Amino acid sequence: QVQLAESGGVLVQAGDSLRLSCVASRRSFSRNTIGWFRQVPVKEREFVAGVRWPDGQTSHADSVKGRFNVSRDNAKNSVYLQMNSLKPEDTAVYYCAASPDWRIRSYAKSYTTWGQGTQVTVSS
Repeated sequence: QVQLAESGGVLVQAGDSLRLSCVASRRSFSRNTIGWFRQVPVKEREFVAGVRWPDGQTSHADSVKGRFNVSRDNAKNSVYLQMNSLKPEDTAVYYCAASPDWRIRSYAKSYTTWGQGTQVTVSS
């Protein structure tokens, strides 16, 4: 099964851009969809974006649509989350997760493998 590791989270200012990476320890994500979620204290994990590995089809939450973009790199077994025009409300721990479902799901429990998370803090 795939193992995931996120990186790239740092402190930035509102309006800045940031790119998060999610690297798989196994050969590929070929049988998975990969989702990005975020979580803040006292709130449930929120779906941010996802990508279907076989064809690269993506989906983005309305809250980030037009600002964030998820993509994959087959050769590097990596998924990226490009975040632009960051807002303080984007502050959260960001997780990548893998789902065996061929569909990109927004429900966290659909994902069976999770990374450790990376902290993104947006100041204003």
